[in-house]
Amino acid sequence: MSDQKLQSTSASASAPTISSKKQSELQSQYNEYKSTLQQLAQKIGELESEGDEHKLVLETLRPLENDRKCFRMIGGVLVERTVGEVIPALENNAQGVETVLQQLVKEYKKTEDDMKAWQTKNKVQVVQGSG
Repeated sequence: MSDQKLQSTSASASAPTISSKKQSELQSQYNEYKSTLQQLAQKIGELESEGDEHKLVLETLRPLENDRKCFRMIGGVLVERTVGEVIPALENNAQGVETVLQQLVKEYKKTEDDMKAWQTKNKVQVVQGSG
């Protein structure tokens, strides 16, 4: 992030440049937006991976007999269950993961839109640093 600087553009070439305090405030706000977006993207990636794991396990368990023994990790403890007991719990968890994932994607898009609106309002352009 440190190699990206902000530049505020003015309507006319003769307009005064923004103060260093204002520049600092804009840079800080920009960094906050970027950090929030990065955190959301990371969490979205984690949940997508978790959802994929749930789907894979469900695909593996569905063809098996419901009374077949299987093991499930619950809070760091391996417990013995049957396929018939585990499948509904996994389906419920997978649905919960999908719901949270959808909410995070909406939040990401909203934050991204807010950032674009903020950039437009403040006439901010991102300039790549040279070093």
